[in-house]
Amino acid sequence: MSTLNITIGDAPELVLEHFVTTFDSALKGDTVEPFFSIGFENMSQFGAVFTPKRWELVEALKTFEPVTIYALAKQLGRHYANVHKDVTALCEWLVIEKDENNKVFVPWDEIDVRWPLLKQVA
Repeated sequence: MSTLNITIGDAPELVLEHFVTTFDSALKGDTVEPFFSIGFENMSQFGAVFTPKRWELVEALKTFEPVTIYALAKQLGRHYANVHKDVTALCEWLVIEKDENNKVFVPWDEIDVRWPLLKQVA
């Protein structure tokens, strides 16, 4: 199963710690599970990228074979330019990809969004 891990608000040190642990395991010759992750500084940044319409696009796209942006826009009942803009943004964030025929698809079986709520210091 391929999973895209999205974290919100994690300190860069935690991401670096995960990388170092994985790198050390690889150097020892251990089998390393692929780990794909993107991070956002805060919920506002996450919400600017993952709008409700973009989540709808991802969910719909996962049910199709790779399709053209035009066909996707038609299926969603949305204007082509808006869908193209959303596809471009989601490609930049590695949520969706284009194949050799320029058709778009979701390469993930699961997207795991993690937002740890930090304790406030009194």
